[in-house]
Amino acid sequence: MRFMRLIIAASLILLAASPGMAADGKALFNAVCARCHGTDGSFKLKGKTAVQVETALEGYRQGTYGGPQKATMQQQAARLSPEDIKALAAHIATFQ
Repeated sequence: MRFMRLIIAASLILLAASPGMAADGKALFNAVCARCHGTDGSFKLKGKTAVQVETALEGYRQGTYGGPQKATMQQQAARLSPEDIKALAAHIATFQ
């Protein structure tokens, strides 16, 4: 578990350090979200609108949203910039 957290943290650092990469919703999703949600968003993301995803991620960042996995999602969302959230939301909204 600790090793996976290091990999996720390193991925986020690399994405943030690469110009243009942090706002690439697909790349960010694949690096950070796909491990838990599936590459196609099949675990709890299919059918979500961009507004729903943005609302949830902002809520996780602020600690005002979430269920049983709240702590995990809060840690992930805390590392996202507003641009990252918008890019992720736009990408996730493409899952049908």
